[in-house]
Amino acid sequence: MKTASAVELRVADEVWIVAALLHRDNAGQLDFTIDEIMERARRANLTGKLRPGLYAHVVQHCVANRAPNSGRYRMLTETGPGRRRLFRLGDSYHPQREGSKTVPEQEDLPEEYRPLLDWYRDWNSDSIEARIKNDPLLALRGDGKDLWADEPADEYVRRIREGWE
Repeated sequence: MKTASAVELRVADEVWIVAALLHRDNAGQLDFTIDEIMERARRANLTGKLRPGLYAHVVQHCVANRAPNSGRYRMLTETGPGRRRLFRLGDSYHPQREGSKTVPEQEDLPEEYRPLLDWYRDWNSDSIEARIKNDPLLALRGDGKDLWADEPADEYVRRIREGWE
């Protein structure tokens, strides 16, 4: 069994652990800045030092919706400039990252971080339908359909444009 004191973590797995810890400990927060992720990595001190490749993995190598540049993982999603969250089912990703690793293997994690895999399964199990339902833009789907329920769309548009000229 691996322990935190005898860790041989891959850098990508370290990024996943740190992001999972942030999400688990800050349930109401949707995403995190790159600086927040790096600070949490410093505090977690999973390998006894902050490895130089960690930043590149947070910025690029683990980010599913960015074009791959050597690393092709899908562990994080860029939610906005300089912001990241864990990758979830239904997230878009760059096609060259198809089939890439999204979570660490249980045996690759120190024992004390293995429960994060169960936490992640629960966190990620929100149905895509529920996320769509809670999306403010997608929730508008169908609004206004009654406006032209009794007339073809082209006739409706022609009618409301009358007198514009």
